[in-house]
Amino acid sequence: MDPLHLRSAGTSVLLAFDSGEAEIVHWGADLGASIPDLGLLSPPIPHSSYDVPAVGGLLPQASSGWLGRPALRGHRTAADQAQSSVPGFAFSPALRVVSVEATLDGRGARIVQADADAGLSVASELVLHEGGLLEIAHELTNTGAGPYQLDELAAVVPLLGDATELLDLTGRWCRENHPQRQAVRQGTWVRSGRHGRTGHDSSLLVAAGTAGFSNRTGRVWAVHFGWSGNHEQYLDSLADGRRTLGAAELLGSGEVVLGPGESYRTPVLYAAYSGRGLDGVTDAFYRWFRARPHHVDTVSGRERPVVLNTWEAVYFDHRLEPLEELAALAADLGVERFVLDDGWFRGRRDDHAGLGDWYVDETVWPDGLTPLIDKVTALGMEFGLWVEPEMVNLDSDVARTHPEWIAGPSASSHKDGGRLPLEWRHQQVIDLVNPDAWQYVYSRLDALLTENNIAYLKWDQNRDLAEYGHAGRPSVHEQTLAFYRLLDALRAAHPGVEIESCASGGARVDLGVLQRTDRVWASDCNDALERQTIQRWTEAVLPPELVGAHIGPTHSHTTGRVHDLSFRAITALFGHFGLEWDIRQATPAERETLRRAIALYKRHRGLIHSGERVVADLGEPKLALQGVVAHDRGEGLFAAVALGTLAAEAPGRVGLPGLDPEREYRVEVLLPTPADGDWSDTFADVSRPGWLAAGATASGRFLAEVGLPLPILRPEHAILLHATTVR
Repeated sequence: MDPLHLRSAGTSVLLAFDSGEAEIVHWGADLGASIPDLGLLSPPIPHSSYDVPAVGGLLPQASSGWLGRPALRGHRTAADQAQSSVPGFAFSPALRVVSVEATLDGRGARIVQADADAGLSVASELVLHEGGLLEIAHELTNTGAGPYQLDELAAVVPLLGDATELLDLTGRWCRENHPQRQAVRQGTWVRSGRHGRTGHDSSLLVAAGTAGFSNRTGRVWAVHFGWSGNHEQYLDSLADGRRTLGAAELLGSGEVVLGPGESYRTPVLYAAYSGRGLDGVTDAFYRWFRARPHHVDTVSGRERPVVLNTWEAVYFDHRLEPLEELAALAADLGVERFVLDDGWFRGRRDDHAGLGDWYVDETVWPDGLTPLIDKVTALGMEFGLWVEPEMVNLDSDVARTHPEWIAGPSASSHKDGGRLPLEWRHQQVIDLVNPDAWQYVYSRLDALLTENNIAYLKWDQNRDLAEYGHAGRPSVHEQTLAFYRLLDALRAAHPGVEIESCASGGARVDLGVLQRTDRVWASDCNDALERQTIQRWTEAVLPPELVGAHIGPTHSHTTGRVHDLSFRAITALFGHFGLEWDIRQATPAERETLRRAIALYKRHRGLIHSGERVVADLGEPKLALQGVVAHDRGEGLFAAVALGTLAAEAPGRVGLPGLDPEREYRVEVLLPTPADGDWSDTFADVSRPGWLAAGATASGRFLAEVGLPLPILRPEHAILLHATTVR
């Protein structure tokens, strides 16, 4: 069978079938149109080894000599065999190619492999998108006569031998998506997520690369697993020198048992290769996101609105007059979307009660939400509302009426002696696998959206759950799919409503949920210093128009730090911009700076939300320069940030990456300005570089290779630079 060659945007995926199974023999740099006889890739056979070359297939398996982690694990039980015509327990299948079909004008493939003796068939779908992002998903079908218990079905990609360093992300609440780096060593490196949701510590990106790979240099192979439930990500490095990156849904014991003819489909593994460092990986993801027909700007037909969320302004103190005052101030500053957070529904005066009772609280809102919604929309803003539909407080009418709707380890409800999981933020999880519970949640949300002029839902999920269960069996898999169905049904019924994925901040940030939502809340932390790292690495995969980034209060709610307004504004600018602050307490000078920052966002959001992200490679770890450059290279917007005290007295010259080397640019500081109260507080130098006040003109090559001398920034301060072409 002839090899199959997928090519796009400098990337090649080459599949061979000579061994009888599908094998990715190359995923990486473009190979050009001419492919030689792949027999030249036949490897040597070492001593103390199989007598034939072992195959690391598209689905690595022991039957082909693979001594690492197999892609498919499962079995038939002894009891099953009595009713099955398939001999054996199917614990080690030998899948071989049945059919290969090229799809999408040569950019995709559908490959079916089967083992008739084991009664198993796997259809694999690969798509190499125009921006270079590769998608892989598998569908396993039980073709035998008896049930088959699936333990794992992974999607994997091969790595070249010079991928010697591994970078992944980890974190916790209010400190999501922080990088960690290590050498690739022999053995299996595994990251497991057992949160019942994606998790604060889940790695949004797993990247292996050549030694010293950086933002702008080196070869990098990176993957993301598009799933919002339990999962594992791993790098398998074998003694024979071969390596794979893989990911799979982490299934509970007996969680997926396929009857005859039934199928299981894996979540999608997204994979990106770059020959120009991490920025190239980011570019592949951004191009994929922005080419989607349902991407936010395509659907809305307009740019991303400025948001004000009320949480850190009023918390649970919901009264009409203060909220109307907040709305009026917001509209005057240029806010375009006003979001009412937690506290509007029955019994919700704090976080101990009310979750699950999705009715407007008549004691707080005797006329419903209509008066506030009418005020907000009359001011020219959209109205948004916070919900947490998957959760329930025991102190709620729905929990008292339907205790059987609470997910947990017992087959019986807690009212009948069943054990409940440990509480988290005083709440439990509604069992959406139960069709009655699912229908109740859908009906209440549908009614809210039908009866009120709501343009946006801030959809929260505020707990992990290690004991998801339905009818006494583990159910993270089915709960996640039921959650997806809930989003899909609401989107179909209310196509104009945008939905944010929030989960105690960034605990559900993945491409599975983002197929159904319009942005994520990257973190509950609005501290600008923490957000610098959180947003930089969240946006390594997600384009900024999908990442909520708000200006928080001067004194951070979560860390206690105090930051100047210009630093908070510059940090929030490179995302989906908004405010999470009681602006009634802002001084007149602060409001003017806010007004200027909002105007800057509106002027540049088209660039921020369409351009190419660039992150400079700097030798000083406490200095960062990142930004966005238009695809036509006509302009760029950059933030230079002092994350702490620098080792040197002065930062020296810093290059602006990504500009056209042959064009002339004018570079100016946009924020802070002398009109801002924190202008002088931003700088720690006796005299500043001459270009700072008047601007600088130079070629893109000069700006990248020689750079500009930065002023001495005080720790935790930033300046915003704008480069525009002059010829």
